[in-house]
Amino acid sequence: MGNTRTKIDRTQFLKRKVDELKISMVERHIFLCADQTDDKCSKKADSIESWNYLKRRLNELGLVESGKVYRTKANCLRVCQQGPIAVVYPDGVWYKGCTPEVLEQIIQEHLLDGKPVEEHMFLKHPLKSTSA
Repeated sequence: MGNTRTKIDRTQFLKRKVDELKISMVERHIFLCADQTDDKCSKKADSIESWNYLKRRLNELGLVESGKVYRTKANCLRVCQQGPIAVVYPDGVWYKGCTPEVLEQIIQEHLLDGKPVEEHMFLKHPLKSTSA
């Protein structure tokens, strides 16, 4: 019986966490390469500055609280050129040189208005839908 109760508790905890984070409402998810183990695409301090800026601005704009935008700090997105690198899904838009200034432009134009920022984009490759 204990195992069943533990599974139920974990399932309920997970559901509460999903609701708390509003994951089912997410419209866009931005991943940012930051705090990397090795400084390859940008200086670690620069990437952390970009990450802190992204977190602060998304919170200030209420995009996290509303569930519209989900953010994830990635140790490395494996591009290792012209970083920090970011990618926005479901659009599959990859960005280079994501300084705080560039991130502000991505936030305003892409995350809020749905228009990718061409001048900082180096690839657009949306993932294929697996639903029928």
